[in-house]
Order: sequence, then structure tokens, then C-alpha cells
Amino acid sequence: MSALAVSVTDEYSKSQTMTSEKPKTQRDMSDAELVQAGYRYALSIARHHQDAEDLVQQAWMKLIRAYGKVEGTPVLFRAVRNLFYDQKRRSKIVQFEPLESHPESGRLESKGVSMDMELLMSKLRPEESEALFLNVVEGYTASEISERTGSPRGTILSHIHRARQKLAKALGSEFRESK
Repeated sequence: MSALAVSVTDEYSKSQTMTSEKPKTQRDMSDAELVQAGYRYALSIARHHQDAEDLVQQAWMKLIRAYGKVEGTPVLFRAVRNLFYDQKRRSKIVQFEPLESHPESGRLESKGVSMDMELLMSKLRPEESEALFLNVVEGYTASEISERTGSPRGTILSHIHRARQKLAKALGSEFRESK
């Protein structure tokens, strides 16, 4: 494992113990913080630690070779996202199964039974998972997500809305009661 990957994994485990704060401005972020933000973003769309590490490392190296430095999260996020979709395209893996066709995503048996969020998030399209992660976990507004990913604000709002609808449907009545 490379030094960058070890650093990202260590930083990720440290960040899990800290409370969630509003992200720093781009001028305040060090390279380590940029890599960490890129890793969290890559993990939200790739859903696997090794894939996320690879995406961040490849994106970082690509940006360093092209520009000599990484300008900020919008540039890094765009590079990670483009690499992710390039890999998906090359592997020809497309997920078009409707949520209803999965028996494991059925209704909860009783209150208090927790469903695995990773399983639920895997049912979302990558775009929906990405937008929901940036909104809920990272605390970005739709406008901020739009700036960072280069997608229109309305599209981001649609992705967030659809992701929440799918999660609510999968969770059933327990999701509505917890609001």
C-alpha cells in the first residue's frame, strides 16, 4: 500500500471519531485535508475503501502532473468523479435493477431493528449516493455541491430528493416516524 493510501486510511479513521463540522474554505485546507476530503468523496461514490484510495491517488497524481498542484476540492472532486465514471464505463457494469426487485430490501420486521446503511446506500445510483453524502454527511448545500461537482443545482436537488425517497421507501414507516 502506498504512503498516500496509508495516510488516507489513517486520516479517515481519525475523522470518524471527531464530530461533524462545516468544511473549511479552500484556502484554509492543507494537502492532507484535501486528500482526506477527496477520500471521503471517493468513498461515497465508490463504496469500497480500496477503490476510494485508488481513485484519490490517481486523481491527485493526474492533477499534479497536469497543473503542478491541486487547487481545491472542486478540482479534486471533479477529477475523482471523472475517474470513477471512466472506470465504470470501461468495466461495463451498469446497475439498473429497481429497488423493489431485491428481497433483502424488504420491510423491517419490527421497530428497533437496524438496517445496514451500506446495503441501503448500495441501492442508490452513484449520482444519488454522491449528492446525498455531500449534503447529509459533509454538510454542503445544493449550491455548494453544484459548484464542487459541476452539475446544475436543480439536478443536485433532484438526486437528493430521489435518494431520500428511495431510502424512505426501503425503510418504510420507521423512517417517517423518526423525522
